[in-house]
Amino acid sequence: MMRRMLLSLMALAALAAGAYVYLYGAPASPAWLAGLTGQRAPAATPAAPPMPPPEVGVVEVRAGEVPVALEYAGRVIGFRDVEVRPRVGGLLLRRAFEEGTRVKEGQDLFLIDPATYQVAQTRAEAQVSQAQATVRQTEENFRRADELVRRGAGTERQRDDAEAARDQARATLSVAEAELQNARLNLSYTTVKAPVSGITALQSPTIGSLIQPQATLLTTITQLDPAYVSFSFTDEEGQAFRELNQRRAKPISEKDLSVELHYGSGTVYPQMGRIDSAAQRVDPQTGTIQARAVFPNPDGALLPGQFVRIMVRGFSLPDAIVIPEQAVSQGPQGPSVFVVGENGTAQARPVRLGRQVPAGWVAQEGLKPGERVVVEGVIRVRPGAPVRPVPVASPPQQAGRPGEPPAAQRADATERGPAPSGAARPDAPGREARP
Repeated sequence: MMRRMLLSLMALAALAAGAYVYLYGAPASPAWLAGLTGQRAPAATPAAPPMPPPEVGVVEVRAGEVPVALEYAGRVIGFRDVEVRPRVGGLLLRRAFEEGTRVKEGQDLFLIDPATYQVAQTRAEAQVSQAQATVRQTEENFRRADELVRRGAGTERQRDDAEAARDQARATLSVAEAELQNARLNLSYTTVKAPVSGITALQSPTIGSLIQPQATLLTTITQLDPAYVSFSFTDEEGQAFRELNQRRAKPISEKDLSVELHYGSGTVYPQMGRIDSAAQRVDPQTGTIQARAVFPNPDGALLPGQFVRIMVRGFSLPDAIVIPEQAVSQGPQGPSVFVVGENGTAQARPVRLGRQVPAGWVAQEGLKPGERVVVEGVIRVRPGAPVRPVPVASPPQQAGRPGEPPAAQRADATERGPAPSGAARPDAPGREARP
């Protein structure tokens, strides 16, 4: 009986030990047990060596002239709209063009009944012939009277009367010739010609309508070459441009600027334009200043009312510091960058960002020329931790589409997500970032 109980206890102890090993693993053999069994105790695990500083790519920032391109939304307007009105009246006999089509300067457009004006021209020609005959007669009479006076057979009064009659006949001839010229003009006005080249309106008077001189609108011609593009910029941008020009040794003039046009699809218009004029007042309703650019439009590709985007090139920021886009991090206090000091440690530096250019962001505050900014391996950097800086080539500072990073940076910008909230908006040129 006693033996059976011992066997049961031993079996229970073995089961408990097996369950412990199954749940928690086998415990390490103590040194005294290893000595009894002849096994060696495992050696103590050595401490792991410290991790080397992470390798990061740095760029030494420098101040320089940074070209920028300003982008605005615009609308195409016709160079001018010319109303075609008749100079003479009558019945409209013919329209020599298709409504809404392109016409050239000097092209025949309308024909007004010329019959009455042909009669007036014939009458004026007859009056001129009559006046010419009268002039010839009076000149002959004056010659005879003058000859008689020289011979002593005539009186001074007779010669004076003949001279007065001659002068009066000459004046009558001048009046008749002017009437003839007026009749010829009125007859020519019955054929209405295009004063400029352009696109005609879609509506015009019907054939057979009675046309009133200077009153009836025959058609409207919109001149397309050149084409105007109207756009506007804010008063703050205008003030910023003036302050920028005051800081420059050679101010930027309108002749230094060129304008590039983009269609809504992004296609670039092949012809470059120029700034034509800008208003000298601020619109009280919108707070903007109206401006106008002019583009060559020989093919009529730019149509009035078309919405486009224009880029004004020729501006530059003097003594500007540009940092690559991938170097900027967004934190609770706004945008910041990592700056590597002389001791090889990285420190977070808050910055104030301005305009975005293809090479990155313009740093208005927070950085000085000559400092090293981390541009590669930013995710491995911890504030105050040592790093191993490796110089990398800085991207060129060239003008381009605002807000569009270079191709090498575009993928990295996509991975990081949207631009820092403290940075200037790409679609709002001239507005500075405020963290």
